[in-house]
Amino acid sequence: MPAALRGDVDRSPSNAHTAQHALGQFLASVELKAFRIAQAALRHEDDALDAVQDAMLQLARAYADRPAEEWKPLFYRILENRIRDLQRRRSVRDRVMAWLPFATDAEEANDPIAMAESPELPAPRRLELDETMAALQRALTALPRRQQQVFLLRTLEGLDVAQTARAMGCSQGSVKTHYFRALRALRAQLGELI
Repeated sequence: MPAALRGDVDRSPSNAHTAQHALGQFLASVELKAFRIAQAALRHEDDALDAVQDAMLQLARAYADRPAEEWKPLFYRILENRIRDLQRRRSVRDRVMAWLPFATDAEEANDPIAMAESPELPAPRRLELDETMAALQRALTALPRRQQQVFLLRTLEGLDVAQTARAMGCSQGSVKTHYFRALRALRAQLGELI
């Protein structure tokens, strides 16, 4: 017998609206962090936006009726799968595009948007922060994929070990090992920055 007929799930309009609102708040809370994770993995802003949007849509379509405490690990698992799909697709596309002619530098030099300068110069503090973030980004991209993923989920998103393990589809011991190795590698590269 379906749960709704047993009375376990109340699908009245007010509860459905409350559930939609809760899901919307959850998605808004993870949007920026998920984008940063996807951008670090894909190294391309548009692909990262696509991955996050697809993960959000899939969570809303397939798992909105799940309890709210399950959304975070489910969302990051979906996001990881989407990132992996985009990386595979990019690999195939790059192999095919290697055989095709590409735009010349002269064509790109005539692009007025690419030639436009930024209207403002960054303040010294902003420049220092940008340099630090760029160094962290380079160090993160040098990490093996699983270490990078664990570090971003634990540090940026704040998932605990159990949630990270569910999101990644691995054991808690594996999460701990990858996180320790990521921290050690990042500290070796960045010193006191991390």
